[in-house]
Amino acid sequence: MARIAKTEAALLSELRGLIEQARQHVAQTANSTLTMLYWHVGRRIQAQVLHDGRADYGAQILATLSQELVRDYGKGFNASALTRMVKFAEVFPDEPILATLSQELSWSHFVELLPLKQPLEREYYAEISRIERWSVRTLRERIGSQLYLRTAIAKKPEAVVQAEVSHLRAGGQITPDMVFRDPYMLDFLGLPEGYSERDLEAAILRDMERFLLEMGAGFTFVARQKRISVGADDFYLDLLFYHRHLRRLVAVELKLEPFAPAHKGQMEMYLRWLDRYDRAPGEESPIGLILCAGADAEQVELMDLNAANIRVAEYLAHIPDMKVMQAQLHRAVALARERAAKGQLPHAIANNANENSEAEGAAE
Repeated sequence: MARIAKTEAALLSELRGLIEQARQHVAQTANSTLTMLYWHVGRRIQAQVLHDGRADYGAQILATLSQELVRDYGKGFNASALTRMVKFAEVFPDEPILATLSQELSWSHFVELLPLKQPLEREYYAEISRIERWSVRTLRERIGSQLYLRTAIAKKPEAVVQAEVSHLRAGGQITPDMVFRDPYMLDFLGLPEGYSERDLEAAILRDMERFLLEMGAGFTFVARQKRISVGADDFYLDLLFYHRHLRRLVAVELKLEPFAPAHKGQMEMYLRWLDRYDRAPGEESPIGLILCAGADAEQVELMDLNAANIRVAEYLAHIPDMKVMQAQLHRAVALARERAAKGQLPHAIANNANENSEAEGAAE
């Protein structure tokens, strides 16, 4: 009887798996079909309005069509819904790209993306949502926290951003510039006034789940106070993570003070030690993240930290007014792109192409 019970239990488990898999496939197919329907409806109305050429014709035809469609198919085709579908067709003009995205993103995802004014920003969120399988709520939160403007990729020339997004869309690997952010929002830690580095580290460890959410998908916690033995001396790395998409260890140092040149030397030593003693076969070289109270952009740029596989980012223990922060981020992006435009664009594009080629070679 025990053997029969085990056999039946195994069979039941297998059948449940088949049913759940089929349900998921049906839901995914239905979602993709619905999304593409909305796109085709929007494109057809858009084509008709453009063909007529009259400014008042758009509102007129939407009112007429919505009245008939609502009567036949319900409120999902009212005037505001049709307007959204037209907008959808405008901002996602490439049908093959949209067809791929619709396999992973729901119509609700696209509704969150529609208000974004910058095409590159919209493409970034769409591709990262697809790869990291964000829920609609997560996408909304990431947009609200200005994630795109906080990534390193946003500070590059638009041609480089477009190249990296296209590379990602074609199945290429995610790059560090898409992973690392500046600043990091750590307000959820609830740090008191006058906190120490030990307080900051302890707060992160207590709320590691939310810290990992802020760091982004792909991070796995490895160790705290990782001992680095060099000669007769022992040093201790604050936090060590592994990123499965980048396939590399990520060393994190916490600093209460603004970034200083001495921090680079310390991190370089940690990275070389990790590369020699902790790096596993098939992994990329470790990368370092120095989280500090602030950093001078020109100083960081002159030290050429990217060449040393080191990133510097500010952390915010208390979030300022979001509109003020958004303005600051826009200004930082504009300044970074302005510097890149002064003779650095060809070099940046070449570097990007080299990185992508190396990543493809490693994948092969």
